[in-house]
Amino acid sequence: MAKVTSKLQVTVPKAIADMYRIRPGDEIEWVAAGDVIRVVPGRQPTAFDNREVRLRLFDRATERQQRSKTGALAAPKPPKDRGWTREDLYRRGRTG
Repeated sequence: MAKVTSKLQVTVPKAIADMYRIRPGDEIEWVAAGDVIRVVPGRQPTAFDNREVRLRLFDRATERQQRSKTGALAAPKPPKDRGWTREDLYRRGRTG
C-alpha cells in the first residue's frame, strides 16, 4: 500500500510500475470511478505524435494520390505480341 505525502504525492509500487511500463517522467491520469479512484497510465508517445513525421507522411500520401490520378502508378500494359494467343492456351489444356 502506498502512502500520500504532505505534498499529496504518491509512490507507484515497483511491481505495478514494471507491469504497466511506467517510468519516471511519465504522466498518469486519475479517474474518479464511483467510490474508487482509477490510475490510468498515460499513452506512450509514438512517432506519429511528431508533427514533422505526420506532415512528411501526409506529403508522401498526397504525391502517391496525384501519381495514381495521372496513371503513373498504373500497371504497365502487356506487349501486343506475346508469341501466343488466348486460343492457344485453350487448346493447350485440352487432351485429344
